[in-house]
Amino acid sequence: MVQAKFVIKEAHQNFLNHYKKYGFKDKSAVIRAALDRLQNELEEKKLKMSADLYAKLYEKDQPLQDLTESALAEWPR
Repeated sequence: MVQAKFVIKEAHQNFLNHYKKYGFKDKSAVIRAALDRLQNELEEKKLKMSADLYAKLYEKDQPLQDLTESALAEWPR
């Protein structure tokens, strides 16, 4: 693993000092879990924004809607 040095607030340090209370092996495990969670949340937000954009484009594209409907009509139920 790579090491990094950064500055945190005292409140964050106090929280990290209780890592065992939250079931973590060490302070680094807390940081890794928090970063993983933040990364997942940001990626999910980006994906939702993309889906919303595609939905808006689809709403305005009648030929694409017609094509989708014709494909669905032939789809087995």
